[in-house]
Amino acid sequence: MKDLTQGKEGKQIILFAIPMIVGNIFQQLYNIVDSIVVGKFISSVALAAVGASFPILFTLSALVAGITIGGSVLVAQYYGAKNFHKVKVTSDTLQIFLMVSSLVLTIIFFIFSKPIFKMLSIPEEVLPEAVRYFDIVILTTTLPSFMLFGIAAILRGVGNSLTPIYFTVGSIVLNMVLDLLFVLGLGWGIVGVAWATAISSILAWLALWYHLNKRENNIIRFNLNWKKWEFDWENFKLSLKIGLPSGVQQTLVGLGNMALLGIVSPFGVATLAAYTAAGRVDMFVSMPAMNLAAALSSFVGQNLGAERFDRIRNGLWATLKYSTAICIGLTLMVVFFGDQIMNLFVESGSPHYEEIINTGKEYLVIVTSFYIVFSTMFVINGVTRGAGATFVPMLITTLSLWIIRIPLAYLLSDIMGPQGIWWSIPAGWTIGCAGSILYYNSGLWKKHRVKTASS
Repeated sequence: MKDLTQGKEGKQIILFAIPMIVGNIFQQLYNIVDSIVVGKFISSVALAAVGASFPILFTLSALVAGITIGGSVLVAQYYGAKNFHKVKVTSDTLQIFLMVSSLVLTIIFFIFSKPIFKMLSIPEEVLPEAVRYFDIVILTTTLPSFMLFGIAAILRGVGNSLTPIYFTVGSIVLNMVLDLLFVLGLGWGIVGVAWATAISSILAWLALWYHLNKRENNIIRFNLNWKKWEFDWENFKLSLKIGLPSGVQQTLVGLGNMALLGIVSPFGVATLAAYTAAGRVDMFVSMPAMNLAAALSSFVGQNLGAERFDRIRNGLWATLKYSTAICIGLTLMVVFFGDQIMNLFVESGSPHYEEIINTGKEYLVIVTSFYIVFSTMFVINGVTRGAGATFVPMLITTLSLWIIRIPLAYLLSDIMGPQGIWWSIPAGWTIGCAGSILYYNSGLWKKHRVKTASS
C-alpha cells in the first residue's frame, strides 16, 4: 500500500504506473503472440475469428469494469482520509457485485453468441470458428476476469499497483506456453487458443485471491469465506453513482467497436484479419497512456481525500509530459516499421498475404499519428475520474464516438473504402480531447469529492 499524498508528484505517479505498464506490456505481448500463433499456424480465417470476438468480449466486461472504477475511487478517497473500515466495506461490496453480475452476463452472452455474430455481418467462412472460440471463452473466463478486475481496482485505490502484476504476468506466460502446446503440439486449432485463455485466467484469479487472503496486517481481506463479506447498499449506490457513467462510457466504446466491426466485416476476410492484427499493435502503443491515466486517477483520489489540490494540478502536468514523450517514440516506431510489424502476423505466401500487410500498415500509420491527441484525452479524463466526476466524460465519449466516429466511418467507408474507417478513429479522438479539456478547465469536476469522514 502506498500513500500518494506525499512526495514528488511526477515521481509518485510514474513509479505507481510502472508496475501497471509492465503488466500491460505482458498482456499486450500475449495478445500479439496469441494473434501471431493464430495467424501463422492456424489460418487468416482463425485470426479474423479471434478478432471478431474481441469487441464483444470487451463490451461484455466494459460496464462492470466501469463500476470497478467507482469502487477504486471510493477506496482511494477513504484510504486518503484514513477511514479503513469503509475501505473494507467497499472491497466486500464490489466483490459480491462482480460475482453475481459475471454469472448473469455469462448466461446471456452464451445464449445469444451466434445471433450477435450474424448481426455484425461476420463472413460466413469466419462465423463457425468465431462462435466456437467465443463460447469457450465466455463460459470459462467471465467470472475470473471480473474478479481480477475488482481486486486490481481495489488494490490500486490503496496504492498497491504491484501485487496484481505478478499474477497477471504469470498468467500471461502460462497462456503463451499453453497456446504453443495446444496449437503446435496437440493441433487443437482455435479451440486450443480458447482453452489456453480459460486455464490461465482461472488459475491467476484463484492464486491471487488465495495469496491476499493469507497475508497478515492487510486492510483489504479477500476472505475465502463468503459469509464474512459485508454488502452495503449505500456504499454500492455511491459506487454506482461514480462508476456507472464510466461503465456506460466504456460500454459505448465497446458497442462502438462492435459497430466498427460491422462496417469492417463486409470488406472481407483479409480486411478483417488486418484490422485484428493492427488492432493488437494499436492496443500495445496506446497502453502506456491508459496506464498513466489509471495511476493518475488513484493519485487524484487520494489527494482529493486529503484536500491537496496543488498536488493534483502538478500531477496532471507531469503525467501529460510522460505520456506525450512515450507516444511520440512509439508512434515513430510503428510508422517506420509498419510492414515488418504486420509481417509478424501472416505467413508469407498465405491467401490474402499482401492485402493484409498493406491494409494493416495503412491502419497503423493513420491511427498512430494521432496518439498524442488520444493520450491527452485519456490523461485529462484520469483526473476527473479520480475525483468521481464521470458523467460529463460519458457524454463527451457519446458525442465523439456515436455522433462523430461511427457516422464518419459509415460515410467515409463508402467513399474511401477501409481507409475511411481508419480516418474516423482520430476524428473522434479530436472531438473527445477538446471536450475533455473544456470540462477540466471549467473546474466543475472538483465538486464531486465524496464524504470521507469516519462513520
